[in-house]
Amino acid sequence: MNLRHSHIVLLFLVLLSACTPKVPKEYIQPDDMEDILYDYFLSQGIIRIEGLSGMEGSSRVMDYRRELYFEAILKKYDVTRAEFDSSLVYYYTRSDRFVKIWKNVQERLGEAAIEYGASAGEVETFTTSTLTGDTANIWNGVISQVLVPYAPYNRLQYQLQADTAFRKGDSFMLVWNSDFLYQSGSKDAVAYMAVRYKNDSIVSSVTHFSVNGRSQLRIEGCDASVKEIKGFIYLGQGYENTSNMRMLIVSNIQLIRFHKKENEIKEPEPQKSKADSLSQLPDSLRPRHHRLGERPMPSPNGEKPMKPINIQPITR
Repeated sequence: MNLRHSHIVLLFLVLLSACTPKVPKEYIQPDDMEDILYDYFLSQGIIRIEGLSGMEGSSRVMDYRRELYFEAILKKYDVTRAEFDSSLVYYYTRSDRFVKIWKNVQERLGEAAIEYGASAGEVETFTTSTLTGDTANIWNGVISQVLVPYAPYNRLQYQLQADTAFRKGDSFMLVWNSDFLYQSGSKDAVAYMAVRYKNDSIVSSVTHFSVNGRSQLRIEGCDASVKEIKGFIYLGQGYENTSNMRMLIVSNIQLIRFHKKENEIKEPEPQKSKADSLSQLPDSLRPRHHRLGERPMPSPNGEKPMKPINIQPITR
């Protein structure tokens, strides 16, 4: 490379670095923010596991422990709560940067889980299932996303076409982790899932969620062939009109398909005879000769039964 070309390359690198937006010094820098969030979500996972194992007494105790862990993390990185909040607001208005930070956090959390052999719950074992097994994770979208309450960043949509691995009677469960990062305001997120069958019938399910942790949405099986599954996770504005920072991190998204076991297929019930059906009616609605204490008179020559005879007692 001659001297002229080296000068051009050097000039290009200088211009590139100058065009790269820098985070102002008064805010937490991306690398430090990544470390803080990593420690924060790692501590949340520990608290969640303690809650599942019965080590925590109540939700109030768990909230106290979350706050205690978070204050310890801020102290570790010599950051005040005000500095952290203002930095979140800065990244809130630049969601593309925050998404990049969060992806790095997710990768680190996944590596830590593999290293320590940790499991976030029984449902996570479905990720190792094959698509031909009785139970499988068939999710084909992004496994995590940051949502903010304004379009187009307030909605995660998904759609999945059925294939030959689907069977009649399949049931489905959407599961995800939610972490709300709110300065103020009411939390209101919605998850929706709909299954369309080949006969064009639709079965849907919807749920609202507003707390951190694991959530799920389920649709029971139907004796029809599935055509497609679609739905969304949506973050609403809430009841207050505020410009404060509000983020929802949806992570570890899975769509679990359960094949119906053959021994769970119900046999058709035998049809009831007319007499059995009549026996189910109230006494006042039955024909007269079926009422309690009365029997039809036998009929000779195969004719219709004669009307019952009511014998009145002889009184003197």
